[in-house]
Amino acid sequence: MLPMPSAEAPAQSIVEAASVIVFRHQPGELPELLMVKRSKSLSFAASAVVFPGGKVTPADLALASGDAEQGARIAAVRETLEETGLLLCAYPRPTAEQAKAARAMLARDEDMAPVLDRFGWSLELDKLTAFARWLPDFKPGRIFDTRFYLSDIGSGAIDLEPDREENTQLFWISAQSALDGIATGKIQAIYPTRRNLERLALFADVNEAFRHAIATPAQIIRPKIRNVNGQDMLVIPRDSGYPINIAPLSQIKLR
Repeated sequence: MLPMPSAEAPAQSIVEAASVIVFRHQPGELPELLMVKRSKSLSFAASAVVFPGGKVTPADLALASGDAEQGARIAAVRETLEETGLLLCAYPRPTAEQAKAARAMLARDEDMAPVLDRFGWSLELDKLTAFARWLPDFKPGRIFDTRFYLSDIGSGAIDLEPDREENTQLFWISAQSALDGIATGKIQAIYPTRRNLERLALFADVNEAFRHAIATPAQIIRPKIRNVNGQDMLVIPRDSGYPINIAPLSQIKLR
C-alpha cells in the first residue's frame, strides 16, 4: 500500500479543469482525435500526451454567471483555442484570420469575454457533449477535477499550431494508435488519458461515441486504491462506461 502521508505532506487542493476530445473523420476510416504533447518543463504531466484543456479561471466563471458547468465548458473552448488555434462552438463561424486574432488576445489575458465582444460571437456550448469527469482524490497535493467533453469538427480540414509554451506538438491520431504508442513507449500518458483512450477505442464511428456518451449516466470518477493479490491496483466504477476498470497503481505515473 502507499505510505501514509506525513505531517509535512501537502494539503489536498482541488483545481477545476476542463478538456475537449475533438474528433475528425473521413468515410471508411477510423476517427482521429486531436492531442497535444505537454512541455517537459511543466510541473504537471510533463512530456505527456493529453487532450487540449486546462484550468477553469475566475474569468470563465464570471462569463458563465457563476455556473460551474458552463464555466467549465467556456474553459474548454478557451483552452483549446489557446493551445491549438481551434475555436469551437463560436457563432457566427469564425474565419481563420479571426481565430488567429482571438488566440492572440487570449495569450494576453485568458479572458473570453472581450474576445466575444470584439468579434460579435456567442458560444453554443450545448455543442459540447459531456463525456466524463475525473477527480483522482486518493492522494494529497494538487488534484484536478476535470470535465471531459466531446466535439466533432467533421473532416477537420483546418491548419492548427501548438502554442509552443505549454505544448510543443499537436497531432491527430486514432484512439487505438495512441494506445499502441503508449504500449511501445512512444507516447507517455497519465492514468485518466489512458482510460479515456481505451473507452474511445471501442468506437469505429463518431456517432457511436456520441450516442454512448449521451446514454452513459454521468458520474464523478474517483479512482480508489485496492490491494489485489498483494499488488496495489487503482479501481474505477464498473458502470462508468470504461472497458478497463482496474489497473496497476503504477499507471498514475507517465508511461
